[in-house]
Amino acid sequence: MNPVELTVVVPSVNGLHDLVGCLEALERLREDIHVEVLVVDRLGDTVRDAVRSRFPNVRILPVPSETTIPEMRHLAFQQASADAVAVIEDHIIVPPEWGRRLLAGLAAGHDVVGGPIANAADQRLLDWSTFLCEYSACLPPLPEGKAEWLPGNNIVYRRALLERFRDVTAEGKWENRLHDAMRGEGIPLYCDATLIVGHKKHFGFFEYISQRYLYSRSYAGARVRGAPLTRRLAMGAAAFALPPLLLMRILRVNLGKGVSRQLVATTLPFILVYATAWAIGEIVGYWFGAGDALARVR
Repeated sequence: MNPVELTVVVPSVNGLHDLVGCLEALERLREDIHVEVLVVDRLGDTVRDAVRSRFPNVRILPVPSETTIPEMRHLAFQQASADAVAVIEDHIIVPPEWGRRLLAGLAAGHDVVGGPIANAADQRLLDWSTFLCEYSACLPPLPEGKAEWLPGNNIVYRRALLERFRDVTAEGKWENRLHDAMRGEGIPLYCDATLIVGHKKHFGFFEYISQRYLYSRSYAGARVRGAPLTRRLAMGAAAFALPPLLLMRILRVNLGKGVSRQLVATTLPFILVYATAWAIGEIVGYWFGAGDALARVR
């Protein structure tokens, strides 16, 4: 039996509808490489039984419902069989050549390789607004070569490297913490500008507002964990200025990426609401802590 060349880690947090599209795309990789798909599921038996029935080659790692996405990734890293370990989300659609391109990037001598993210939910203005709010910086084009950051949902690592940084991933923080630790030890991140995946997620308007709030609250709470009250109060007060700053940054990036001015203008009212929810989440996180926000992020 041929050894597994690539393990793909998929945290399952959004439901079967999103997950099926993701897994169908991953199944096509088997025509080209020996791939292990490792679904880390916190949704329960209904999803797990459906995946086992429809995708018998997929490995399922059940976890409690309160497990956060960073924790799910960490647990999966310990279970991966291949020397190359990729991470996506359960609503990411990969092209057929994606796995081979990841392996080629590692074979070229890079230890961490990632790429851009395009919007694959492009039929509704609401979906465009959520994507452009969250992923504008990840849109192609991204500069080829050594990178200061990479998206955490279109990336591959050498498994030996993940083992080396096991204590970091065990902290339960997002990929920026891991990437900063790697760069701090002289390990470069490499961007393959042609390694593009599709982000296919249909959010409801209030659902996305809730997710923006939860993510930013978890982020802010983690930043000030253990900090003195004076610092927490000051950072929360400063976050009141975030909505216009976030809005201008998102607009600047989208226009710089070549997003049409008409699309930028029509999504602007949505993005202003999302930026406000973002700011409120940070204020609450700085002043009152993260609570259980990270466990509810999808």
